[in-house]
Amino acid sequence: MPLGMLKQKGFHADTMDVSVEPFDAEKALRAEFIGISTPMHTALRIGVRVAGQIRKLNQRCHICFYGLYASLNSEYLLDGIADSVIGGEYEEALAALIESVCSNDPVSVEGVAVKGETAHPVLERLEFTTPERGSLPSLDKYARLEIKGEERLAGYVEASRGCLHSCTHCPIPPVYNGRFFIVAAGVVIEDVRRLVQSGARHITFGDPDFLNGPGHSLKVARALHEEFPHLTFDFTAKVEHLLKHGSLLGEFAAQGCIFIVSAFESMSGTVLSRLDKGHTREDMKKAVRLAREAGITLRPTWVAFTPWTTVGGYIDMLEFVESEGLIDQVDPVQYSIRLLIPPGSLLLSMPETRQWLGPLVQDDFSHTWRHPDPRMDRLHEQVTELVEHDAMNGEDASSTFYRVRELAYATLGSGGPPAQRCGLPGMRLRPPRLTEAWFC
Repeated sequence: MPLGMLKQKGFHADTMDVSVEPFDAEKALRAEFIGISTPMHTALRIGVRVAGQIRKLNQRCHICFYGLYASLNSEYLLDGIADSVIGGEYEEALAALIESVCSNDPVSVEGVAVKGETAHPVLERLEFTTPERGSLPSLDKYARLEIKGEERLAGYVEASRGCLHSCTHCPIPPVYNGRFFIVAAGVVIEDVRRLVQSGARHITFGDPDFLNGPGHSLKVARALHEEFPHLTFDFTAKVEHLLKHGSLLGEFAAQGCIFIVSAFESMSGTVLSRLDKGHTREDMKKAVRLAREAGITLRPTWVAFTPWTTVGGYIDMLEFVESEGLIDQVDPVQYSIRLLIPPGSLLLSMPETRQWLGPLVQDDFSHTWRHPDPRMDRLHEQVTELVEHDAMNGEDASSTFYRVRELAYATLGSGGPPAQRCGLPGMRLRPPRLTEAWFC
C-alpha cells in the first residue's frame, strides 16, 4: 500500500521482505530513506534486527518504523534505533516525511514522531491507492492454502483497517481507539485482480475484523465472485459478529469463503470478561454451529495462558475443542499462546494487574508477568516445548493435541484424562487452512 502511494507521488522505492528473502546490503547502502513496516510483534522483532544491520552499513540514511507496533513501542524505537515513527493510517505522513528527508528540508510532518516526542497515531481517512507488489518476492515464497490434500498459492489483501471494538489484550485499540477505515472496493478488487494474475487461487483478508463493515465486505465478496468464480477466500471475525450476521454466512460461502478465523480466546467467563471479548461459551458453540450450517470451516484462536486461566479452565478449552470436533481446525501453536502485554495495552489500566505484572522489557516489546499459580507457568513451558518439537518434526495435529491434554491432566493431578486416545486417523482430508499458523 505505501509503495502504491509513493509511486503516485513520483517516488522510486524498492523493497526487501526479510521474512522470506535475504537482507540485501546493496539496497541498504544506496538508500536515503528506509521505512520498516511493523504490523505485528514478530515484524517488529525482525525490523529492529534489520535496523541494526542498516546502521552499520549506511549511517546517513533516515530510518522510519511505521505501523501498529511502531506506534506502541515508539519510546524505545526513538532511543537510538529509529529516526522517526509513524502509527495509524501512515501512508500520507510517510510520503510527506520522505519528501522532507530527500529534499533536505527538515520540516515537521504531522503524525511523525522523532526523538523526544510522543507518537500520536494518524487517524484520518485516506484516499487509498492500489498496492504495488512488483518488487516483492513471488507468491510461492509465502504461506499457501492447504485444501483437499493440495497446496494453492494465496494472496493477502485488506478491505479495512482498525477495529470498532476494544478487547483489552488487543494491540489495535490503544492505537485506533475504536475507529476503523474502509479501503474502497475498487482498490481491493484491483489488488486481488493483480494477485490472481500472479497466480493466486485463494485470498486471505487481513482485516482485524472483516465484519466490522458487513455491507462493504459483502460488496467486495460479490464483486470478486462475479469476476473470479473459482477464487476462494477466508477472513477473520469476532464471535459476536458471526452471531449478529449469521444470516450472511451462507452467502459468503456461496461466494467462495471456505474458512473463518475467530478469536475464541478462552472458555472461562472470567477470562472473557477481563479481555472484554463480548461473547460467552454458549456464543462460541452457536458460532461453530452457524459456520457448519453454512459449509464454512471455523478456525478458533486462543489466548491459552493468561493470569486468570486455571488448570481446570485450560482443560476445559481442550475438552471443548475435542467435543466440538475442532481438533483439526485449531493449529497446535494456539495451545501455547501466552498473553502479550505491549506498552500502552488497555490491560495496564486495570488495578488488579499489579498482583502479577512485571516490568516492561523494552527490547522484548512487552511486559513480563507471572501466573499466581506456578503450575500454569510450568505447563506453559512444557506445552511450548512440545508444540515446537512436534511442528519441527511434522507431527499430526491430533497427536499433538492429545499429548498436550495429557500434560494438562498431569498438571491437575487427577490421574489422567478420560477416554484416552492416540489421535485421529492419519489418512484423512483436513479442513482448509493456511500453511502458516495465524497468531500475533
